[in-house]
Amino acid sequence: MNGGKKLAYQQRLPLLIIIDSILILLTVLLSSYLVHDTYFTTPAIITVSALLLSHHIFSFGYKLYKKAWEYASIGELIIICKIVTFSAVSVAISQLLFTQELPIRFLVNTWILHILLVGGSRFWWRVVRDTYMSTGEERVRTLIIGAGAAGTMVARQLLNNANSLHPVAFIDDNHRKHQLDILGIPVFGGIKKIKDAVDSLSIEHIVIAIPSLSKRQLNYIFQECAKTSARTQILPMLEDLVTGKVSVNQFRDVQVEDLLGREPIELDSKTISESITDKVVLVTGAGGSIGSEICRQVSAFSPKKLVLLGHGENSIYSIEMELKERYKHTGIEFVTEIADIQDVQKMNIIMDQYRPNLIYHAAAHKHVPLMERNPEEAIKNNLIGTMNVAQAASWNNVETFVMISSDKAVNPTSVMGATKRLSEMVIQKMDQTNQTKFITVRFGNVLGSRGSVIPLFKKQIEKGGPVTVTHPDMIRYFMTIPEASRLVIQAGSLAQGGETFVLDMGDPIKIVDLARNLIKLSGHSVDEIGIEFTGMRPGEKLFEELLNENEVHEEQIHPKIYIGKTSDLFIDEIEELIVTFSLMDKKSLRESIVGLANRKKEPKEVLSISS
Repeated sequence: MNGGKKLAYQQRLPLLIIIDSILILLTVLLSSYLVHDTYFTTPAIITVSALLLSHHIFSFGYKLYKKAWEYASIGELIIICKIVTFSAVSVAISQLLFTQELPIRFLVNTWILHILLVGGSRFWWRVVRDTYMSTGEERVRTLIIGAGAAGTMVARQLLNNANSLHPVAFIDDNHRKHQLDILGIPVFGGIKKIKDAVDSLSIEHIVIAIPSLSKRQLNYIFQECAKTSARTQILPMLEDLVTGKVSVNQFRDVQVEDLLGREPIELDSKTISESITDKVVLVTGAGGSIGSEICRQVSAFSPKKLVLLGHGENSIYSIEMELKERYKHTGIEFVTEIADIQDVQKMNIIMDQYRPNLIYHAAAHKHVPLMERNPEEAIKNNLIGTMNVAQAASWNNVETFVMISSDKAVNPTSVMGATKRLSEMVIQKMDQTNQTKFITVRFGNVLGSRGSVIPLFKKQIEKGGPVTVTHPDMIRYFMTIPEASRLVIQAGSLAQGGETFVLDMGDPIKIVDLARNLIKLSGHSVDEIGIEFTGMRPGEKLFEELLNENEVHEEQIHPKIYIGKTSDLFIDEIEELIVTFSLMDKKSLRESIVGLANRKKEPKEVLSISS
């Protein structure tokens, strides 16, 4: 590769020197004719000699012959002006030395013609390239959203480089820019004009070039873009541009995570570090979507040992290999345990062996319809399994136990949500009777987790549709897997014992809107793929709640942490259910679980956290 580049430079260097020499000779002859009405004069001969020598010396000094002139811009023009000016000064000095005269008019004409001919020869090549030497493929008509610094940079890159995208218009909400041209490209109008611009200008591609956009603003702009048939992409993340990881013309597709109407939760790294660094951490369900991400983020805080506990050997092996490779130079000890949380004896053995300081309990059955059909398995895994891990933690003096719950535990209508609510009660009771700090973290749906709607929708779109949605009015709270895991880790560092931490997840999202966005992001139209409403499934609600109406006080005790309330605990009833559930039929068991989870008594204080 290097040899090829060197050979190309060696081939064109003599050519450029010859061309410049001819242009310099022509410059001096024309100037001499314009001033003296003759070509051969003493000043002309001295000027040619001095100008040839000085031009080539300064050209090598400023690396003029190494420039790629098909990409010439104002920077190259400035270099040419410097070379020509310094060469003119050299010529003036030579004239004084040899003739004791300074033909100012002749030198000024020479300076002007020198710039015009040498500069023109360079920029002519770019004009020829841009006008006549295209790649032969038809360029895609592109609309750039954002006429600020980033948008202008994108436009310049697309204009300067051999790119398949051809910018034809800007969109910007700044009214002062409307009807103006930037780099020869008109500003069509504001965001509301996106569809009009696409239709009237035959736009095939849209680039969102506003790095400072909030997720809410991006969602708003994307919804306007979604009204068109144009493909929509976005500028890389600002930090990636600044650090040089990607260039400004390396656009990426908009992801569904970009469209969440809330900003990512920020971590209190100092507090988290105090609770994790050089400690032994155990994660149950470590091979799952949430559990594996907790392992990744915990590892970033350098625990002494991380115990990966799970029931599925393949998923545990996968996260173990990933972490060992990523953190192989950190000194973190990664160990794995293939175990079932329903085995209380095995849980106690593991706790006794590793003596963890902190436990994140992510193992659970979470699929709502499946748990409706198998309520006994929900009891065994979600409730009894949680009790087993919690009891083993208390028996072995674990410092903090963090249980992952769900918004489906609030006023539950499903077996899955009800078993999570009963598990919350168990954890709160354990905190009251043990030295271990037991807490619960409750959040909504997680984008991309196993069993969530996103993978299902993507598979349906790949097959050509239709995308199935249970009800047109169904809404859910959503967060990304990393955000959910950050909340769990943050909660563990804030734990005093007995709290239920809940993230304010912003505005809920209609499932049908999520489906439409995914169809659009996949490069299809809703008419092409189709959306089919199948009806609500057993245990489902039209909307989920993060807290019930009596759980939150307005009093703020810490930035974004509020005092809340929760119901009293029904531990005796839960124990009775555990003893008798195997004797019940499925229908009676479902009714018992959901009924017990929804029993109400006088409220008592807990904590909730808001983002």
